[in-house]
Amino acid sequence: MYYAAACQTDFPAPRHRDEIAERVRRMAEIIEQTIIGYEPFFDVRLLVFPEFAHTVPIHDNVERLLEDIAVELPNEHTAVYERLARQYGCYIQTGSFLERDPAWPGHVFNATLLIGPEGILAKYRKVNTWIPWEVHTSPHDLPDYPDDPFPVVETELGRMGVAICYDWLFPETIRELSFRGAEVLIRVSAYMDPWGTAEPMNWWTLVNRTRALENTAYVVAANQGAQMHHYPPFSWPGGSMVVDYDGRILAQADPGPGEKVVVAPIDLERLRAERERRLGHDTRAHYRSEIHAYYSRSSLAPGGDRAPTIDGLKDRIRQSKQRGPSTRGKNKP
Repeated sequence: MYYAAACQTDFPAPRHRDEIAERVRRMAEIIEQTIIGYEPFFDVRLLVFPEFAHTVPIHDNVERLLEDIAVELPNEHTAVYERLARQYGCYIQTGSFLERDPAWPGHVFNATLLIGPEGILAKYRKVNTWIPWEVHTSPHDLPDYPDDPFPVVETELGRMGVAICYDWLFPETIRELSFRGAEVLIRVSAYMDPWGTAEPMNWWTLVNRTRALENTAYVVAANQGAQMHHYPPFSWPGGSMVVDYDGRILAQADPGPGEKVVVAPIDLERLRAERERRLGHDTRAHYRSEIHAYYSRSSLAPGGDRAPTIDGLKDRIRQSKQRGPSTRGKNKP
């Protein structure tokens, strides 16, 4: 048994990478305050931060993002988290960075790191970017991409997998992590209104609870809590939460912007016992893979070596729509 903390931030969108250090300083304070403050009550071992906690895609083209705010990973900022993880024996899922990589010149990735007491354990680059507005590159775009696009890490806190924001609207992406053994599914997110925490379109809560119950896994989801004037044109409703493997909300921040931290227990022993015991409602064991042909059907084409542009992404989306749904198995008149 340990506790996980979903931590939301409220920073102005930085204009330059020089502003990242101040954000890291504040997130380091949140880490220490959470671990020390809750110590008489809870053993907080996992801390999760939101998407765009370090940098925000303030430009609509890759060239300006590379010039102003993209950084290589690891760097002096991730070293701060490594130090804290060693000091406190904790695990930190960083807020996302806009990442540049000499191996892929001209591209920007939306990336997060899982850091533990031993150092950096995994890097995840967002697969399902929020197109057409997000001009970051997906590993899906790149021919012969050499890295594992869905790393699942074995730790003393369980097997962990992460996906970023829009990724979670694709059951296949979270299912991939689950079938690779993930027990704790981490969501690093910047989810905006009207798809946030309020009815009638409370997608945030609905999706987090659904992914938890359909994969029999814990979900730790940190959402962006920036005030609207920090991240125009959207408002960011927070609502960071922890959900158990039956879809029960264990803790949730009140809807609305601002820095907030909520903590809840992760009981690995009970999760593993339930996974082992259940014969009903085990959709992982019940999944009839051979009959679901759509998994192997091509839809949105990879972008290739060229960096994405908004116009190019719109064209790819239109082409995917023109392909239409598969007619396999449909009755013909």
